[in-house]
Amino acid sequence: MASKTGRSISFGEIFKLQTITKVSLEIRHEVAILKSMEYRDRITIESGKCGGRPCVRGMRIRVVDVLDLLANGLSFDEVLEELPDLELDDIKACLTFARNRMDHAVIAV
Repeated sequence: MASKTGRSISFGEIFKLQTITKVSLEIRHEVAILKSMEYRDRITIESGKCGGRPCVRGMRIRVVDVLDLLANGLSFDEVLEELPDLELDDIKACLTFARNRMDHAVIAV
């Protein structure tokens, strides 16, 4: 198959480009879900649990524990295996919670 530049493109290259496009679309879709997701019903803060740190659905699974697992390279599925009481939406809520905590105005003095 010839491209617009006259260069021949193999089917392997076409598959690679399709795969990259698909992954890119999935990532954009995932980001949209994270931005629009409501996390307030999944992330709880109670003074008597885990020193008042944010936890998932009142359990003793801290948001920072989930974030640490993700930061160490675990996939969502691996985190769910590691912490079987979690649901996929719990992980997304942790990410959204952390994102919102970091998204604040900084006033330079």
